[in-house]
Amino acid sequence: MNENWMNQAYPKETSYSAPSISLNAYTAKTFGWMFAGLMTTFAVAVSGYMTGWITYVTYVPYWYFLLLIAEVATVAFLSARVRSMSVNTARGLFFLYSALNGVVFSLYFLMFDLASMVLVFGATALFFGVMAVMGRLMNLDFSRIRPFMTGGLIFLVVFWLLAMFINLSQFELIACTLGIFLFLGFTAYDTHKIKEFYAVYSQDEQMLNKASIISALELYLDFINLFVYLLQVLGKKD
Repeated sequence: MNENWMNQAYPKETSYSAPSISLNAYTAKTFGWMFAGLMTTFAVAVSGYMTGWITYVTYVPYWYFLLLIAEVATVAFLSARVRSMSVNTARGLFFLYSALNGVVFSLYFLMFDLASMVLVFGATALFFGVMAVMGRLMNLDFSRIRPFMTGGLIFLVVFWLLAMFINLSQFELIACTLGIFLFLGFTAYDTHKIKEFYAVYSQDEQMLNKASIISALELYLDFINLFVYLLQVLGKKD
């Protein structure tokens, strides 16, 4: 799926209250929501694989496109309406997206060897962790490379859309390699953005909580996309 649906910081609210949480606690909370989203995806994926209900989903005509539309609509609605919706609604949409993604991921258990999936998951966690630490601790300036990251993202979207209709298998390794490096960069970038959101909303608890969900969603997408691209390169298919 695509990534970084919300690349701008929100303007400050007109009413303020005293900061209710430190930056370190806020960062830990954001990663906690991201981890909860990953666990939701994992639970749905394992359930679909173990019980076999995922096979019934594939009988639905154009099920993949319907699921893709539902995922895009959920994230787009959350990003566009986050200022006006409640914190609980934002969290609910985040977990809805995580569950929808779990339906897709249940198919990976049928497509790839389980041992290779575990290995790739470990590699993803390691790479993601390193880049997240860099984004959190280092004072990185992403203003210069952000246009290249956005351009790479557009290229990947266009490539996979074309791949649905044209055989581009000979170029998939190049696209996957680009995807790996791209989402490594986005991981550091989105981790750095947590500090920016905190600086903007540290005195507005409600918006701070909503920004935490948006950051968790962005990091969730970074991890998921990094895992998928690494799996395409390193995974062993059944």
